[in-house]
Amino acid sequence: MNTISRRAFLKAAGISLSFSGTSLLGQETPNSRRPNLVLIIGDDISMSDHGIYGHPTIQTPNIDRLARNGLRMNNAYLTSPSCSPTRCSILTGRYPHNTGAPELHMPLPAGQVMFPALLKEHGYYTAAAGKWHLGKYARNAFDSIVDSRPSGAERWIETLRQRPKNKPFFMWFASHDAHRDWDQGPGAEPPALNKAVVPPYQVDSEQTRKDITCYMGEVQRLDHYVGQVVEELDAQGELDNTLLIYLSDNGRAFPRDKAWLYDCAIKTPFIVHWPAGLKKKGAISDSLLSVIDIAPTMLEAARVKIPETFQGQSISSLFKNPKSAIRKYAFSELNWHTQYSHMRAVRWKNYVYIRNTAPELSNLLMANVERHYAPWMDLLRLQKEGTLTPAQANVMLCPRPQEELYDTISDPQQLNNLAEQTSHQPALKHLRGILDRWTQETGDTVPDPEKRTPDRYDRKTGEPTGVPFNPPRLDWAGKKSNAEQINVSGPLN
Repeated sequence: MNTISRRAFLKAAGISLSFSGTSLLGQETPNSRRPNLVLIIGDDISMSDHGIYGHPTIQTPNIDRLARNGLRMNNAYLTSPSCSPTRCSILTGRYPHNTGAPELHMPLPAGQVMFPALLKEHGYYTAAAGKWHLGKYARNAFDSIVDSRPSGAERWIETLRQRPKNKPFFMWFASHDAHRDWDQGPGAEPPALNKAVVPPYQVDSEQTRKDITCYMGEVQRLDHYVGQVVEELDAQGELDNTLLIYLSDNGRAFPRDKAWLYDCAIKTPFIVHWPAGLKKKGAISDSLLSVIDIAPTMLEAARVKIPETFQGQSISSLFKNPKSAIRKYAFSELNWHTQYSHMRAVRWKNYVYIRNTAPELSNLLMANVERHYAPWMDLLRLQKEGTLTPAQANVMLCPRPQEELYDTISDPQQLNNLAEQTSHQPALKHLRGILDRWTQETGDTVPDPEKRTPDRYDRKTGEPTGVPFNPPRLDWAGKKSNAEQINVSGPLN
């Protein structure tokens, strides 16, 4: 930290600095070997775009192997469909509006408790390599940070080899794949156009298919990098004692995917691999979880006390019994992502309920129009021609529904809004109340219209508005309630 030591800060925050298994110097004592911890975060990759999760043509053999030898989660939800808010949320075990960084490019504020910092305080060597999108304060949580574009598996292998050998370690491996703009270098060669799977809400054109296959190539390169990490851990004799979690920060960067609150954007791949800690390899769990549950899970595995600031809870019970229940509800939020939004979602059983406090605003993400990316240009072309299908027209809809309700089992693409259907009113009423309670208990607020962060791109033309990359911010979700200081988790069960 900048002004006080980490130890002094943690003591002031009431966080214990002692636990069984380490000496006062933080070194391992005999017969107390704690697990290594590795978190691999894909960038802009939907859950369904992996072989193990059912994609018919994307090749992810290394990730698939992790799942076959580990634990595959089928209902893991992100707290945001936007990059840096999700990452700050994972780092702190808190909802985006409770981190003080709910909008894209907002740095994590000083004072937030980060689980890698606690690991570091308790004898772990902590390192981050790959994409960095967390701000200056978050750097305090790591002994080493390699912040650069890819160079030899994102420099993940280099980081593993350069670690001190007398400490357990935590690695934050954040991929640049598969984020736009596409890099079709070695290992990311696009497959044939007939391998592309085009969702019904996008346009099945040659240009969109080319764009999708470029994305597929980057997913496959990430899979190669994941395989290299596993091979290196095995070569070092550390694989069996390493708790590795693979996930993505949000869904693919295509219309109605990234920066929306549908499953293609907020339902993440989530694979746990830990030979020494899982009761059964190849297990599959349908239990609901949130990525805010990662932080307490990591600390519990490391035998470090979980601080009161975490709003998530450990999923370690799933390691022994994949059918155990962690939570009934998972919440997600969309705030500013190059343009203003205030949408909230809650998943419960087979339902997803979405509330939009600014339904008068479109959500096409006009930055992608200004950059002339094919999937957006194809939609605009068909809109001009008047030939959009109902699913494609929904992407362009303005105003948008204030409330949406979907059955994720019968309607996995979430195209049939049930909010006005009589038979689903009990579920709608229940989820309204749950979201109201979460909003109140966690201090979520709606920014003042005169003070909310302005759009960087015009919503009609896609032209830049002159707003800078990281704009001045006067009001954001949670600011008026001082949500940074609120630790209540909201409804869980």
